[in-house]
Amino acid sequence: MDVEAPIGVFDSGVGGLTVVKEIMRQLPGENLVYFGDTARVPYGSKSKKTVLKYSRQIVHFLQSKGVKAIVIACNTASALALDEIRQEIEIPVIGVVEPGAKMAAESTKTNNIGIIGTESTIKSGIYSKYLRALNPDITVVSKACPLFVPLVEEGLLEDRITDDMIGRYLHELKEYGIDSLILGCTHYPLIRNAIGRYMGSGVNLVNPAYETAKSLKVLLAERGMLNKSGNMAQYEFYVSDGVDKFAAFADQVLPYHVERANVVDIESY
Repeated sequence: MDVEAPIGVFDSGVGGLTVVKEIMRQLPGENLVYFGDTARVPYGSKSKKTVLKYSRQIVHFLQSKGVKAIVIACNTASALALDEIRQEIEIPVIGVVEPGAKMAAESTKTNNIGIIGTESTIKSGIYSKYLRALNPDITVVSKACPLFVPLVEEGLLEDRITDDMIGRYLHELKEYGIDSLILGCTHYPLIRNAIGRYMGSGVNLVNPAYETAKSLKVLLAERGMLNKSGNMAQYEFYVSDGVDKFAAFADQVLPYHVERANVVDIESY
């Protein structure tokens, strides 16, 4: 295994950049290849069969780039495709759900945890499963927020429409007295400030991106796969559509200027 080989990261769109940002921060020596499936976003309303098909195509593309590990930086794909992908390829694959659940279970003081995510992620019950395995006393309250992803993809991060939708989706969770809220979609940290304003300072917003990057670092270290070459990290960005929009958005999110992204005919993989 070439330790200088890049890490592959993918998401349904721009949300996975929140995970890339953390990987860049915690693993500054690692090369990265990112794919955002901007032509087919959102994944959250699609069937398991469709999400698995899309995920396999993207994994084949990332393997063609010679990646040494893959991070599924999409909660929906982590919930619906991770187990199958792990069985089908030899390189390590991690998702965002397990690290996020671990972080929430460790930080809650009241054992009342809220989860927001796409319809598919919430319907899968995967966060509840992981949380209860970690602590059977945890009470979980879940809410699907399907319009958050399109709002983020449109760049409406600080907007009255977004604030209105947050109030509409989260008023029930507010009444339950949760002390932790898992942002169970990698797009959601991009509207973290607006969610935090609505939920108040008494609710800890759990962003799985931090714990995912931490888990990746541990995994690479255990397998002797950390890139210790000292060379400047190289980053490549690919999308299935909307190159200019993606590059402009990435510039807002990442501590790195994205000069360009390349379009990939992902259906051919």
